[in-house]
Amino acid sequence: MPLWLSGVIAFLVAFVLAPQMRALAIKWKFVDLPNDRKIHREPLPLLGGAAMFAGVIAVALVAFFWRNWLRTPYLGVMIGAALLFGIGILDDFFKTRGKDFSVSIRFGVQILAALLIPLFGGGIQGFTSPLDSHHYVALPTAFSVLITVLWVVGVTNVFNFLDGVDGLAAGIAAISATTLFFIAIVKGDALSAWFAIAVTGAAVGFLRHNFYPARIIMGDAGSTVLGYLLAAIASVGAFKSATVISIGVPVLALGVPIFDAVRVVLMRAKAGKPVYKPDKSHVHHHLLRAGLSQVQTVTVVYLISACFSLVSMIVLLLTR
Repeated sequence: MPLWLSGVIAFLVAFVLAPQMRALAIKWKFVDLPNDRKIHREPLPLLGGAAMFAGVIAVALVAFFWRNWLRTPYLGVMIGAALLFGIGILDDFFKTRGKDFSVSIRFGVQILAALLIPLFGGGIQGFTSPLDSHHYVALPTAFSVLITVLWVVGVTNVFNFLDGVDGLAAGIAAISATTLFFIAIVKGDALSAWFAIAVTGAAVGFLRHNFYPARIIMGDAGSTVLGYLLAAIASVGAFKSATVISIGVPVLALGVPIFDAVRVVLMRAKAGKPVYKPDKSHVHHHLLRAGLSQVQTVTVVYLISACFSLVSMIVLLLTR
């Protein structure tokens, strides 16, 4: 089955469903309320994440009938994505009422979703020795599970941090997912490539309705699921049988949200602020304060992300 079909299916589902989700959000008053941290000044319909998640689910169903992927780590990935989507919808519902959802519950569900990946046979399990390409160094099970959980939960949250400007998170997700698609193709991992290009398609289909001026936003149900899927695809595909040097490839593929989040967390910790509390210290906020428009800001961050992705591809090809 041609891999491009995955992206097309996810794109069409997300593109068609986004306006329907917008109408439902308005009808149900499922809207994101403005505050002093957010850029928008009018309530914006949530439920955009539902359109993207539906696109990925549609692709998963096609893959199931065409190739039984239920015996792969992607069963755990899809269960985990469903858990995060559910808790994300609940979190978004609290936002529509001007309330905060429990951080500990949300964090606990993220850890559970991350644990499903090694439980179903995925995760960061080892690396190829830089001195002998035929020598595979397997990590102890406990350590493998730990670093997989840290990676997945970390990327899930940094993508949530990134969702602050119209079109930013969806566009970066599309760039990163396309990079993971390339990595999977190079490694001969067709299933990871199938799911990676599905994320690209879903993100681009939604982006048509989310680019400035946004008519609908993805909410936590969208940003956390995107981050989780990207981290999961990397841990199942890109990290598998990686050399010590090429371990950095998926990190570079997700470079913009990762490095921006690390910088922000360090700044918050230094100032004695809670690291999980949102503020206006992200790179897109700095660009906006520098006088760039939302479109210019998003374009600049897109270009930076594309550069990170290009470097990751070069590193991958040089370390094969």
